[in-house]
Amino acid sequence: MIRKASVMYVNKGSYEEYKRRHDELWPEMNAALKEHGAHNYSIFLNEQTGELFAYLEIEDEEKWEQMSGTDVCRRWWAYMADIMETNDDHSPVSVELKDMFYLP
Repeated sequence: MIRKASVMYVNKGSYEEYKRRHDELWPEMNAALKEHGAHNYSIFLNEQTGELFAYLEIEDEEKWEQMSGTDVCRRWWAYMADIMETNDDHSPVSVELKDMFYLP
């Protein structure tokens, strides 16, 4: 497994809505994530800053990169764009974090 972590940003005042939308994750989005090799996907919120810390494990980088080209992913990004910092294509502004330590 390949471990990945990133930081994204949710708008202040939208924390509960962000959680609600993820609690009600579309079944087709869940299926697409798994089809593209995602496992143990977690997102944590720093309530003081609106910073989201995302962690997941993937099977293969190339397979994972294909996820962003799926229709369901594009629809999810559009659905989330009103409550997050996003790029022009509605993908979340995201900073990939460098792996510095791991205790298995």
